Amino acid sequence: MSIPLENLRRDLRTRLESDRQMSSAWAIVPLLPIIVGIVVVVIIFAAIFSAIGSVGPSGTTTTGSAALGVALFGSIFLLYFLYFVVLILVAVMVFKMVSRRNTHFNRQILLQEDIISVARELSARKGVDVSILLNNMDRSVREARLEEVEKNATLWAILVFVSGLGLLYAGYFLMKDFFRHERREDMFINDMLRTFNAIGVPINFPYRNPPIPDRSFALYFVLTLITGNIFGVYWVYVLVSDPNNHFRQQMLMEDTIMAQLSGAPSPASVPTTAPPPL
Repeated sequence: MSIPLENLRRDLRTRLESDRQMSSAWAIVPLLPIIVGIVVVVIIFAAIFSAIGSVGPSGTTTTGSAALGVALFGSIFLLYFLYFVVLILVAVMVFKMVSRRNTHFNRQILLQEDIISVARELSARKGVDVSILLNNMDRSVREARLEEVEKNATLWAILVFVSGLGLLYAGYFLMKDFFRHERREDMFINDMLRTFNAIGVPINFPYRNPPIPDRSFALYFVLTLITGNIFGVYWVYVLVSDPNNHFRQQMLMEDTIMAQLSGAPSPASVPTTAPPPL
């Protein structure tokens, strides 16, 4: 089926780069400030007890005071250094999340445009009028272009590094954008299935299980506050796992679509050989 189908194959090949899976181990990042604080407190108390133990029979505490001062200074330095490292890890995590959001959303727009091209070519060859359904699919792509604008991953990593508000907003749009993206994508898929069914190329595949839920940012924020950032572990986990699950299910649906479209016979001629493998 020519160029549109070949473009579709190329879209599927690029998903190895655009739809990267992230490790759930990133969920431990919200606990790192707590761990750093505990380590520093333990060091400070150890220094205090060491200073008290160094007091001699005459009550001279010069050596102990010096040791305590050095320990306190070292603890403060260690505290700032470790928190600096934690901030770098958080910035890297957000950079990776925003980057894969951008690349996946951009690839999906290209994929949907190529699916529309395939449907348009098939309908023209078979003489089937599906202009209304094609218009619905076109509209979904236009809406995606307007609403799924690219966000600068480097800029957001910097904002997260310098301000906690940047981290909060990043958590908000990463959670909401994928939910809206999936719902918009489901509308496109429904129109796509109706279109190809009308053309005479029925496509069947399982629906998402489970879909990304509409999570409450306010609830997650409050729970993170009242649990001293412990709930943040789950928050980061869903920010990682929701797109991971979306990508896996998307891969299954795309492979199914590609396989069935590749096997669709052309009305112009009956193929004498099997369709080329994916």
